[in-house]
Amino acid sequence: RELTLGENIADLGGVSIAWEAFQRSRGGSAASSPPIDGFTPAQRFFLSYAQLWRGAYREPALKLRLTIDPHSPVRFRAIGPLSNLEEFYRAFDVRPGDPLWRPPDERVEIW
Repeated sequence: RELTLGENIADLGGVSIAWEAFQRSRGGSAASSPPIDGFTPAQRFFLSYAQLWRGAYREPALKLRLTIDPHSPVRFRAIGPLSNLEEFYRAFDVRPGDPLWRPPDERVEIW
């Protein structure tokens, strides 16, 4: 955990700032446009963020990266920050019992 802590914080800060910029570019509301391909603007924002981290590693490479890389594995770089953002929960109507649910008292808020 300590190895990746700084980068995990940076990922959360980055997506938080990107969300704020997205909101401002839309006049403060992600809900003012119709869905495209069934996804709202907010959902498309979060899906785009998650797609940045698509990737796969062979097991030996993953084991090595876990010991020397200050970045979390790509799967967690997508899921980790988003699971801390209330906006993500609203966009996808994530509720207790859903796989991506994290109780509010366990969510990280730095800024």
